[in-house]
Amino acid sequence: MVEFAHMSLVERIARVLAGEALSSNANGIDPSAGDEVDRTWREHIPEALAVLHVIREPDQAAAAAGDAEAWQRMVEASIASAE
Repeated sequence: MVEFAHMSLVERIARVLAGEALSSNANGIDPSAGDEVDRTWREHIPEALAVLHVIREPDQAAAAAGDAEAWQRMVEASIASAE
């Protein structure tokens, strides 16, 4: 099992996107896609960055729940660390 707490947000998102594309539990055909996800997740970095770009400004519910400026700084830091 992959330990997500030690991965960047970009890697986490890219791995989810790779799993979505490959795993038969999602839109893929591989019943055990873990090794292939490990091998190909980097191909999904552009899409992961796109996700972070779109969520860097919180929606109203997220902004109401906490510090919107801190959220934006955290997401922008994740983007910067990958670019």
